[in-house]
Amino acid sequence: MNGNMLSFDEAQARLLSFVRPVREIETVDTMMAAGRVLAVALHSTIDQPPMDNSAMDGYALRVADVPAAGTRLPISQRIPAGSVGHALQPGTAARIFTGAPLPAGADAVVMQELCEHDGEHVVVNTVPPVGEAVRRMGQDIAAGAQVLPAGLRLTPQALALAASVGAAQLPVYRRLKVALFSTGSELVMPGEPLPPGGIYNSNRFMLRNLLAGLGCEVEDFGIVPDRLDLTREALRRAAEGHDLILSSGGVSVGEEDHVKPAVEAEGSLDLWKIAMKPGKPLAYGRVHGAAFIGLPGNPVSSFVTFLLMVRPFLLAAQGVREVLPQSLMLRADFDWPRPDRRREFLRARMNGQGGIELFVNQASSAINSTVWANGLVDIPADTVVARGETVRFLPYGDLLN
Repeated sequence: MNGNMLSFDEAQARLLSFVRPVREIETVDTMMAAGRVLAVALHSTIDQPPMDNSAMDGYALRVADVPAAGTRLPISQRIPAGSVGHALQPGTAARIFTGAPLPAGADAVVMQELCEHDGEHVVVNTVPPVGEAVRRMGQDIAAGAQVLPAGLRLTPQALALAASVGAAQLPVYRRLKVALFSTGSELVMPGEPLPPGGIYNSNRFMLRNLLAGLGCEVEDFGIVPDRLDLTREALRRAAEGHDLILSSGGVSVGEEDHVKPAVEAEGSLDLWKIAMKPGKPLAYGRVHGAAFIGLPGNPVSSFVTFLLMVRPFLLAAQGVREVLPQSLMLRADFDWPRPDRRREFLRARMNGQGGIELFVNQASSAINSTVWANGLVDIPADTVVARGETVRFLPYGDLLN
């Protein structure tokens, strides 16, 4: 605890403790399952490979028939991929292609580059070991083995693996349904005239697409003016049929910050001050059965708190088992002489020399820093960083997917 603030780890753990994972399961075509969360572990019903086969183009033979380099053997058959040859006669070789089943009796394949084709014969210029260039049945996956665990967010490579064992459909959890709105009478949509005191609503674009990128079904309730009655009305409408209500702005305790009293009037609210920078205020509660998370209005604060707090919450709610991002320990190519009592997450990027550089402006309003960066540097509270020291780096690749 930092004064009356929760530590970052305490807040993250507390938020995850409130998760109520979806339980409904639906079956989808494997081709369409990218980004979905596997609800039941997938086991293979076949061996992979399903038969002994050639790992390359060459000649299948018996090792015993090649006593020395330069042995000449008649070619008895040709076996392309997708066809099955007949048993290999002793003292002969079979022309074979990558992926084709190994004929009965053969115990090795010699790659064509080590052979010379001589009419109806082949000259084998090496003595192969038994098993050379042969992929054995079940060497990658045995029938009955677990292929993919439950709780895995399905990647393109996971779908390829599922398809390789014949899984045409997969059981996945239903998509999380999220209602989104922004608060602030000053907010204007791009394309509209910008009035005095107005700002364009960037958070709406950012949050909606972050949610979509995590596989959520998003209903956008637009901009809610700074009025208590309209905020309460938006909350009631957003709660209907949604698992989570996500808002940005209005979560502080100023006179024009109506999210806190609105949520308290329609449900329950726990407003936290977190010892992190950017993103100190975060609200969590429940409104008519739906979870509620309120993010700060500053665009960088909203972005960082989404990545570090909301993203793990959403993944856990979708049934994902591993929800926290991986990090890299890299060299700081910067000095950070100004320690803060809060844990800081600085917009940074890896450079061509294997180090980390900081964006020059770390203000919570500098949304251009989020585009320039390709990750966040995690600076512990009360910590000074000198150039050349090692820092913890959270790549966007592990925060935006």
